[in-house]
Amino acid sequence: MPNRSANNGAGLPRPASSIVAALGSEQGRRDPMPLFAELHRLGPVCPLTPGSSPYGFVINGYDAAQEALKDIRFHRLLTADPDPQDAVLRRLGGSMMFRNEPDHLRMRKVFQAVLTPRRLTGFEPMVEALTAELLDDLAKAGDNGQVVEFTDFAYRLPITVIATFLGIPRSDVDWFKDRTQRIDEYLDLGGKEPAKLAAANQAADELNDYYARMIADRRLRPRDDLVGSLVHALDSGTSGIDEQELIDNLLVLVNASFVTTMNLLTNGLELLLADPTLIEDLRDDPALAANSVEEVLRHQSSVQLISRKASTEIELAGQTIPEGSLVLILPGAANRDPAKHPDADTFDPHRDDLQHLSFGAGPFFCVGAALARMEGRAAFGQLFARFPGIELAGPAERSPSLLLRGHRSMPIRLG
Repeated sequence: MPNRSANNGAGLPRPASSIVAALGSEQGRRDPMPLFAELHRLGPVCPLTPGSSPYGFVINGYDAAQEALKDIRFHRLLTADPDPQDAVLRRLGGSMMFRNEPDHLRMRKVFQAVLTPRRLTGFEPMVEALTAELLDDLAKAGDNGQVVEFTDFAYRLPITVIATFLGIPRSDVDWFKDRTQRIDEYLDLGGKEPAKLAAANQAADELNDYYARMIADRRLRPRDDLVGSLVHALDSGTSGIDEQELIDNLLVLVNASFVTTMNLLTNGLELLLADPTLIEDLRDDPALAANSVEEVLRHQSSVQLISRKASTEIELAGQTIPEGSLVLILPGAANRDPAKHPDADTFDPHRDDLQHLSFGAGPFFCVGAALARMEGRAAFGQLFARFPGIELAGPAERSPSLLLRGHRSMPIRLG
């Protein structure tokens, strides 16, 4: 499909390259949705002006994005040896999140063997109980109308769940937040600055050392937790991965498991508080919590952009993508494609089609999706039943990240 934007003249759509550049601006990071709408008017796959960006194409249509995410010919990046000075990319590049086949499947099988549906289902009562416990803490902090920070709860729920799953002591959970933020800031569009690299490198090294100590501890004191199971498989020679690959995958698994869910919870609270009738619906029908989770993920995808590289020439939505081209896939835009979702900008947990690409698609579908959904259901299912008068106590402050859409602050009163 040709790019229908010829220039930026009066009455004509601006070029896709200009729109992509605007995504990196302060306004674009705060509210990329109008820019996504502009891209939709240009077509599902838009070529970018050579030299305007590292990317040759931007993919914003739902069907095109889904096809690209499923197509293993679109390679994940970071598979080549990164700069030896870049500890962040070295660690991430050793994980299944950034590896292609056959390495991706080899590593994924190890985690799928321990992240079984039966094991996850057995965790649901713990997630519900932990949600209630953390809401108790929130109630104590917000007694007598005191303003409390919702992002604290939104962080503690997923990080404590994954910590329990892995066998990380609760006393350590606060330690992860800053280190993860430093890595995410470096990975964001435009984040490759020397100061951010130094901060992220230090965080990656500290996380590497933490997991190395965990593995050593499990060898001395075997435990029936996820890390214990992985170490047993590693030492028995049945895992198919080496120790550094295990460490790199644990780093990514923990980081991804709580950051995206934290964003799901803050985005969801903001959206639900904007429509009191939806909160009433949730209290009357707790089953609506599952729909709410899916619609939050569709309307405000926690992950807004994904990079891929064409390993060969690929035809996609009428565009020929040459071998070696970098493509920018925008799940946040794809989820709002009006060709897929009528009235796509409206938040509606009652809509018939709640499909989205926020967990990816195909062989690279997020391995922790079931756990994130479980946490979201528990939080939305209990929060409004417990605090029917909950309200924002001031403006919510969005994170400056374009890659990961969420909030850095959300003051609330519990009512």
